[in-house]
Amino acid sequence: MQPVHVWIRSESRDTERRAPVVPADVPLLLDAGFEVTVEDSPQRIFETEEYAAAGAFVVGEGTWTEAPHDAYVLGIKELPDEPASLHHRHIYFAHAFKGQEDARATLERFRRGGGRLLDIEYLTDADGRRVVAFGYWAGYVGAALGVLHLAGRLDAPLAPMGKHELDAELEQAGKDGADQLLGLVTGARGRSGRGAQRALMTSGVPITRWDRQETRDLHKQALLGHDLLVNCVVTHTPTAPFVERADLDHERRLRVLADVTCDVTGPTNMLPVNTEITTWQEPVRRLHGGDPDHGSAPLEVIAIDNLPSLLPREASEGFSADLVPHLLGLAEGGGPSGPWRAAGKAFDEAIAALEAGS
Repeated sequence: MQPVHVWIRSESRDTERRAPVVPADVPLLLDAGFEVTVEDSPQRIFETEEYAAAGAFVVGEGTWTEAPHDAYVLGIKELPDEPASLHHRHIYFAHAFKGQEDARATLERFRRGGGRLLDIEYLTDADGRRVVAFGYWAGYVGAALGVLHLAGRLDAPLAPMGKHELDAELEQAGKDGADQLLGLVTGARGRSGRGAQRALMTSGVPITRWDRQETRDLHKQALLGHDLLVNCVVTHTPTAPFVERADLDHERRLRVLADVTCDVTGPTNMLPVNTEITTWQEPVRRLHGGDPDHGSAPLEVIAIDNLPSLLPREASEGFSADLVPHLLGLAEGGGPSGPWRAAGKAFDEAIAALEAGS
């Protein structure tokens, strides 16, 4: 039987420094009989030489288009715009199954080339729970940016850092008065919610924790009575949103939305008051100027869709530890099973819906 070939591509987004598999975990794949190819990358947090020392075969940046037909091309964020047709099996976060912007174009590329997309977001267990995610660090960084902005300590453009640096900034923000803010975390029991709470605790910000019961029985005025909302709710079906345009002119304390989920262009956007991402260059955008006569403050949003890349080393190490055991499952007899089968089913359903709507 042919060995499973995992091809770790370079990332096309210039702010993406994470790696789906870290050098320390490459030997786990090699020992299981895998072939591991790693593209050179000038921006990855781990040096290419570290992968070579771990036993991976190193190739040039962006050469995944020439990978063997049976290779699994592994990445994190979106593919470059070319080629127009995709014939490999790709593993990455595509954000293309819920009607998001550019979803159709992404799926069309796979349909034209006959390739397959195994979206990491849809690697789920028998109960439908995701088995691999960057959620904890996304929540941590999203909440941290919200606190730092409210404390006047968020400088742009943003740059990657280590956790100790970010913790020091959060602790100083608390000393500067951030501990007088009120923070609300929605989706508090999930990975992102737990990470968000840890960042808020580091800064001393008092936390209100909402999970399914509280978000289902939404108390809008209670929500608007916080300075910072950290949204960590992921849903695949349209749900009553947290903050809408009609809420902006009401009396409210709410000043910053830190949208960790960042599902800003699809029908499941829980914060439809915002429909655009923000960036490392401009991390905060004003949504509403406020109305002092009615007691409403200005409202701003942070909606960066690769938050964990601001802590690239810690985020990559945790993600790799979760992903590699599942990559080993690609070698199971009879083809991919378990979470991989679930991801494959999600892709097949998305392609079927695309074809039905053509």
